[in-house]
Amino acid sequence: MLRGVPSSAFDLGTSIPSGYGSIPAPRTAAVDFGAVQETKGSSKSFPKHETRHLSEHKNIARCARFSPDGKFVATGSSDTSIKLFEVAKIKQMMLPDARDARDGPVRPVIRTFYDHLQPINDLDFHPQNTVLISGSKDNTIKFFDFSKMTAKRAFRVIQDTHNVRSVSFHPSGDFLLAGTDHPIPHLYDINTFQCYLSANAPEINDNGAINQVRYSATGGMYVTASKDGTIRLWDGVTANCVRSIAGAHGTAEATSANFTKDQRFVLSSGKDSTVKLWEVGTGKLVKQYLGATHTQLRCQAVFNDTEEFVLSIDEPTNEIVIWDALTAEKVAKWPSNHIGAFRWLEHSPTEAAYVTCGTDRSIRFWKESL
Repeated sequence: MLRGVPSSAFDLGTSIPSGYGSIPAPRTAAVDFGAVQETKGSSKSFPKHETRHLSEHKNIARCARFSPDGKFVATGSSDTSIKLFEVAKIKQMMLPDARDARDGPVRPVIRTFYDHLQPINDLDFHPQNTVLISGSKDNTIKFFDFSKMTAKRAFRVIQDTHNVRSVSFHPSGDFLLAGTDHPIPHLYDINTFQCYLSANAPEINDNGAINQVRYSATGGMYVTASKDGTIRLWDGVTANCVRSIAGAHGTAEATSANFTKDQRFVLSSGKDSTVKLWEVGTGKLVKQYLGATHTQLRCQAVFNDTEEFVLSIDEPTNEIVIWDALTAEKVAKWPSNHIGAFRWLEHSPTEAAYVTCGTDRSIRFWKESL
């Protein structure tokens, strides 16, 4: 499975910028959904954001991911390319009369990688090293070192047996998960490239392809959202499935699932046009966020950086829908500014900023207007 490069290639010497991987403290504590499951009362208002068209792929922009420190964001496309943006440069570009030191326009794309044969489905950043991974329809996971100015191609490749639909690094950086057309998540050891499958995985029918897989903040658990509509929780150490929430989105596909920062809840979305919050310990439904229609695309619902709001996509109106996370009340609905439905929405983990990717090939950056 290992092609050409010894694992010592992971001891990367140069970094951009220094201090990559040191994650700043979140702006506020995570919201305690547990203490306020019966929340009544007034909803918060979501601050106004300004938006800017950043760049365009040659085909549909399919996915985006921020680095854990919020300094970079990467996008993947049906054109098989990956663009890497530096967030500081994006913000500079959004200033009035933005010019860089050489008096040219500010260019936020700092790397473009071409090494896949099929569309990119998902991306993730290594938590400590300047490494970006991508999962693709060409059945591979590729590793790109973005500290090197000239590298256009991957320095390591994992050849999977299936279409790699979703990827997630363990917080230690030693393991990664691949959600594929196979119903059981594939767990890879980064140093040996060995693939492990759960020894006691539940029987999952043929429609169990995994749309999204995500680790919890400590790596103690991971969650999968599957085409069969089930959300499954897995033990991060034994790889055993510890809970299946069958029919989490009825008979419709579950398209996304991710943990709250305190790992006590999972936020999921599905093609039944619902966004739901589940209690990890019991599998009980805690909140439902209604009023956004998504039945066609593999869209996701995400928290903002402080977990006070939930954001998702309304396909018919091509709008971004925002709810108060605690009251589940819809507090805003904004035009996406994409031409035609947008495919993906990813929020920065560290600040009030997010990215949208469109079927119109474009990438837009949104940040709180000060």
